[in-house]
Amino acid sequence: MTQPPSKTARKAPAKPAGGGPVLLSGGNPQIPKGEGDAPIAAYIAAMPGWKQDVGRRLDSLIAGALPGVRKAVKWNSPLYSMDGKRWFLGFHCLTNYVKVAFPDGASLDPPPPGTSRQPAVRYLDIREGEDFDEARFTDWVRQASRLPGGKL
Repeated sequence: MTQPPSKTARKAPAKPAGGGPVLLSGGNPQIPKGEGDAPIAAYIAAMPGWKQDVGRRLDSLIAGALPGVRKAVKWNSPLYSMDGKRWFLGFHCLTNYVKVAFPDGASLDPPPPGTSRQPAVRYLDIREGEDFDEARFTDWVRQASRLPGGKL
């Protein structure tokens, strides 16, 4: 007689059709750590559905605002830095939105709307079908790039 599955059993990550990267909870792509454009491009290509367009737009706005920005994927999230050591922005796929994190977001003027348990951190959540203010986002990117950022 077989035992019923445990209530605490973890659901296996979703394997997308076509053998691409594993999608973790909320559809976040599991991408190996790496630095440069290639890991970011792999992450964005693996973002599910409408989130892929958001990821492509975020990366384009960040790179356009900050020529020479350093990019990396760590902990299954794209990160952006000016020196490759202190990260001023990252984003992550969740079930119903893409969460953009600013480690020093409370210092931005005006700060992004999403709060955190960590007082300095602020978030911008982008949901399907919602337009976000690209000019304001670009301004936050420029401001954030001049702040200390997070050492990850």
